[in-house]
Amino acid sequence: MRNLYFSFLAIALTLATIGCQPNKTEAEVPERTDGHPTWIMQGNIYEVNIRQYTPEGTLNAFAKHLDRLQKMGVQTIWFMPINPISKVDRKGSLGSYYAVSDYCKINPEFGTLADFKNVVKAIHDRGMKVIIDWVPNHTGADHAWLKNHPDFYVQGKDGKAAVAFDWADVRQLNFKNPVMQDSMINAMKYWVKETDIDGFRCDVAWNVPAGFWKKSIPQLKKMKNMFFLAEGDSTYLPKSGFDAVYGWHMFKMMEKIAKGDRPAFGLDSIVAENAKMYPKNTIQLYFTSNHDENSWNHADFGTFPKEVHAPFAVFTQTMQNGVPLVYSGQEEPVLRALKFFDKDPMSFKEFKRAAFYTTLQDLRKNCKALAANAAFAKVKTGDPKAVYAYTREKDGAKILVLLNFSKTPQNLQLSDPKLHGKVTDIFTQKTLELDAKTRTLPAWGYAVYRYN
Repeated sequence: MRNLYFSFLAIALTLATIGCQPNKTEAEVPERTDGHPTWIMQGNIYEVNIRQYTPEGTLNAFAKHLDRLQKMGVQTIWFMPINPISKVDRKGSLGSYYAVSDYCKINPEFGTLADFKNVVKAIHDRGMKVIIDWVPNHTGADHAWLKNHPDFYVQGKDGKAAVAFDWADVRQLNFKNPVMQDSMINAMKYWVKETDIDGFRCDVAWNVPAGFWKKSIPQLKKMKNMFFLAEGDSTYLPKSGFDAVYGWHMFKMMEKIAKGDRPAFGLDSIVAENAKMYPKNTIQLYFTSNHDENSWNHADFGTFPKEVHAPFAVFTQTMQNGVPLVYSGQEEPVLRALKFFDKDPMSFKEFKRAAFYTTLQDLRKNCKALAANAAFAKVKTGDPKAVYAYTREKDGAKILVLLNFSKTPQNLQLSDPKLHGKVTDIFTQKTLELDAKTRTLPAWGYAVYRYN
């Protein structure tokens, strides 16, 4: 498997010089494109669950995987919350990452501030970016603000800090308090100044007022060319400064199609909805799993089981206006729900999907046709209930994606002469001549062709 993995890597690395234009040098690349950091436009995100990533569950133990992840084409590392976890009302033996007890410290289970700085530097030295998970909606139940600044919290009928939703281990912050807002912003600035991170994934962003984001994001973006990802899909989020939102509606439709409850063309309704709903250049995060979906909803091993996973993963990596996410362990793959409040380390041995992800992520990095803002056009071919096909195109680079979202083989015919010509199959690196002849995609099959 190791030799096969590196063979795929060698193939993937040739993409920049075959059919797709090479990237400009760093000095030639503008800092922002369509209002977003240019580095994310052909980037991807890999979510790291430090607690479960290694038996040690530390930053230093995770750092040993950086070379492997770089070779897999990972561009941006997203760390789930790295802050200390409250002990009051703690869930399980270790508590929720999202019950923060101190915004300006490192969870001692993970290591020290020096450890984190070293990991960030190691990531940057490999040409990669770092974003951290930020929890602005609430704090843990023993955060110092509860004692020193009780007015920072929404008060319940009993006069005590209110529980956020039904999450008993956290308390709801009061965004009507401007001093609390400034304290939050200063804490976020701390991580930029001290550790040189490249952005934030903001938890429960959908429940934080637009006014806070309009106040905080511009200040933070003045410090560095930062990327902001909102956990949320409300239209006010991109209008408030976020670069990307969660593609939840698309994910839910993908799940329905995988179950056979909706046809493949159900994706078109979400494409149309997104075009109507969001500002033109909004980026969406596309995924087949993340920490929530894995732990609570059995993604991807339950929602996109076995061979069902591949065509949906290709979709997330090649869709318009998107940035793709891979969650910890999907490259193995880890086929179980990881515990959320207790230690439950995953293991890495076989890397069965590593070459698959490497091929897709390197193509995205090296081919402008897969930039977030590259053109998208639906292709009519085969049974629309089962087959979803489209082209992506930009600056002379062109990609054709063919996906079979069904359990039966599908016959396809490319009748449009604009789709004919020499192409390279990105997974086999074979050169083919596309024409009007009928071809077959196997059950849950996929093909991605790069025009030469």
